[in-house]
Amino acid sequence: MSKIDGVNVRLLAMAFMQENFYFCSMQEIKNIIFDLGGVIINLDNKRTEDAFVSLGAKNFSQFFGHGFAASFFKEYEIGKITDEQFIDELKQMANLSVPDEIVINAWNALLLDFPPERVLLLKKLKDQYRLFLFSNTNAMHLEEVQRIYGNAFENAKLDELFERAYYSHILGLRKPGIESFQHIIKENKLRPEETMFVDDALINVEGANAAGLKGFYLEPGKTIVDINWG
Repeated sequence: MSKIDGVNVRLLAMAFMQENFYFCSMQEIKNIIFDLGGVIINLDNKRTEDAFVSLGAKNFSQFFGHGFAASFFKEYEIGKITDEQFIDELKQMANLSVPDEIVINAWNALLLDFPPERVLLLKKLKDQYRLFLFSNTNAMHLEEVQRIYGNAFENAKLDELFERAYYSHILGLRKPGIESFQHIIKENKLRPEETMFVDDALINVEGANAAGLKGFYLEPGKTIVDINWG
């Protein structure tokens, strides 16, 4: 079986699971864990890729995005290296000699907006479920995400939408590692079979399922507003 066929089989299996999700599971759900990027905030990874390419980093795409090759990206996402170390690594990787501020702006370019209807939905769901956030992210992105949210919603705090927000660089663990989900389950005394996990990356949903959670894959073109919450 080719790699592409393998992905298709996984997608078909996930689609079958989700088709039956509401009939056997939604009424049992008491907790929901949401991903952040691509689920709550809009992203455009190509904006960051284009920004670095314009700076001269012609091979940036091979290091960036799902399945990126450079280990320091993952190290940054679990807080193993500082902002300064990460910026230095980026400059070295891309052979750049520009001010740090320009690198930071390029790195943050992918972060777009919080559609108001998604925020309103989360506020409504909070009355029915225990809500959590779990994002693979980093210090620079989180600072910019919080700025964008505050500017859009009268200086409100993103974390206030949730009972608890988990960020990989603070937690020291990242998706799809089973141990990351187990940490959240244990710390909040959650029952996995009563906990839904929503993410737009199939590999993360598979990790959640392996941890016993009810993973829901948010397919391309769909948003959390399109989910039938019952």
